[in-house]
Amino acid sequence: MKRVLFTLCHIVLVAAGSVAQEEPIPPKRSKAAKIGGLFGYTPGWLFVDTKPINDFIVPAKGASLKESGVYMNGIGGGLYIMFVPNLRVGGLGMSGSSKSTSLDGFGMRRDVEMEVSFGGVTLEYVVPIVERLDLAVGTMLGWGGVSLTLRQDNGGSLTWNGEWGNFGNPGSVGPVYNLTRKLSGSYFVYVPSVNFEYALLGWIGLRLGASYVGMALPSWKVDDKYDLLGVPSKVSGKGFMINAGLFVGTF
Repeated sequence: MKRVLFTLCHIVLVAAGSVAQEEPIPPKRSKAAKIGGLFGYTPGWLFVDTKPINDFIVPAKGASLKESGVYMNGIGGGLYIMFVPNLRVGGLGMSGSSKSTSLDGFGMRRDVEMEVSFGGVTLEYVVPIVERLDLAVGTMLGWGGVSLTLRQDNGGSLTWNGEWGNFGNPGSVGPVYNLTRKLSGSYFVYVPSVNFEYALLGWIGLRLGASYVGMALPSWKVDDKYDLLGVPSKVSGKGFMINAGLFVGTF
């Protein structure tokens, strides 16, 4: 999936370069208020701390989640509001996941999937630096969180009678044992960010920057129904993130 996205971005950039000489970029006056807006794809790499989660996965005979971070896919955009010069108001949504799988000597497979997602309203103040290059400083305020899906099975065939047997005796491990649990935490999310935006043409631009994904006021559930108590405070989806973006609009 990542290779496909990067390939598409490469094709767009090559096409933009081929017509750059035919379409001049409108002159940008540093003192003029910016107008219009933009919309596009916003990937990122979130350095989420998975060690507090791995401290529970490994003793439960699962495999550790990677500690290098999570690739995030996102869509974002915004419009300049005229009564505050260079202030851009919009929205952003991002999500990413990491998985691990273990298999013990008895044929029991254990899968763990962690997903981090968030979305909300963005406020950005854009400062022109030089021709084609802007600095955007702002934040996102919204909601999101982290979820852990835990699955285990012994690889056997699932049968109608077997499922009813497990339902009647949930504590027993029969010839077919299958279990899925989802632990999900909802948080208030705030994402301060600093991005550099470069206009390739008058209608297409690139973004590169950094941000911090902060999470507060957690509320945890089991299978989206039952309250989950005793979740360690270090378990969350917060962390620093490297941002990128490919946008269409007015620059």
